[in-house]
Amino acid sequence: MNLHSINTPSLILDREKVRKNINRMEQHISTQGVSLRPHGKTAKSVDVMQMFHEPSRSGITVSTLKEAEYYFNHGFQDILYAVGISPQKLDRIFALIHRGARITIILDSLAQADAAANAAQHYRTRLPVLMEIDCDGHRSGINPDSSLLLYLGRYLDAASFLDFQGVLTHAGESYGCRGIDCIRQTAELERTRAVDCKMRLEKAGIPCPVVSIGSTPTATFGRDFSGVTEVRAGVFMFQDLVMAGLQVCHIDDIALSVLATVIGHQKEKNWIIIDAGWTALSRDRGTARQIVDHGYGMVCGFSGKPINGLYVSSVYQEHGVITHREGKEIVMDRFPVGRRVRILPNHACATAASFNSYNVVDGSEEIVHQWDRINGWD
Repeated sequence: MNLHSINTPSLILDREKVRKNINRMEQHISTQGVSLRPHGKTAKSVDVMQMFHEPSRSGITVSTLKEAEYYFNHGFQDILYAVGISPQKLDRIFALIHRGARITIILDSLAQADAAANAAQHYRTRLPVLMEIDCDGHRSGINPDSSLLLYLGRYLDAASFLDFQGVLTHAGESYGCRGIDCIRQTAELERTRAVDCKMRLEKAGIPCPVVSIGSTPTATFGRDFSGVTEVRAGVFMFQDLVMAGLQVCHIDDIALSVLATVIGHQKEKNWIIIDAGWTALSRDRGTARQIVDHGYGMVCGFSGKPINGLYVSSVYQEHGVITHREGKEIVMDRFPVGRRVRILPNHACATAASFNSYNVVDGSEEIVHQWDRINGWD
């Protein structure tokens, strides 16, 4: 098969670009003396995760229990479920543990801790736990200065069947940075707040061996990882337009694209219509806050090279509208009905979630593999 023969819209993955992206991050993190725990939520594919060097040794991160079960079934045993635990999911956690998995959960409240402790007691099985820290006001986690840090730390350390491992944080606000200096400052804030929490806990007599931090921007531009034991990140393996806007990568590093077909024109509006709408491209508008707004994706030619000025300006369920960002007239004869284009995504995770497989290429039109990926939660 090749890019001319498959149906559209289809998800295209450039294997060599993925390999380079992974190697670049692995080399950077290895020079810092910490472990890389790649996030499987971006790939949702064992074929992609097996491209890492010995990922089973350092462990992986997941965001759903379906991912945890899927990766465990393919040989990954050390798995961090990096979403705050809900009581209803604990039975699935223990089912995996009893099959031989080492699953670590995260939490940031006494209610979650009670549920985890009761379930561990019920199963009479030790459960590794990390406490989530809010390093930048982005989402969830305990305020580093809160008294809850020590209170919850003592509770977890004393619970009979809980194995308190340490602290975890995620610098989600790095995605809103303008410039590399801002990302570096955010990376240092992420590190220092997590390490400070470790020091507070240990000063209170609570062992805290693990300090887990990470986001693709801070992992890329972080220069000091003192006190950190592991770094989590995921988007870097594919990269996307948001990462390019943050200067984390170049446009040419983006490994993921959606193949679409021209199905019509609205010449009086200077529009090209394609068969990829929000169900294929997602509604993620992550570049809207950046210097260059790429709408719903950057338009590339069949080879994957960007076409200057063209982007997907609006989407409907199965239709996408391509326009010129400067309003220049598009030569419609260059985009006849049936011509195929490739769209680079704003957010690789969101766009890939619409598809069940990757059509894998190696820099040419030939499809060398089709890699399955998983979606959903059950």
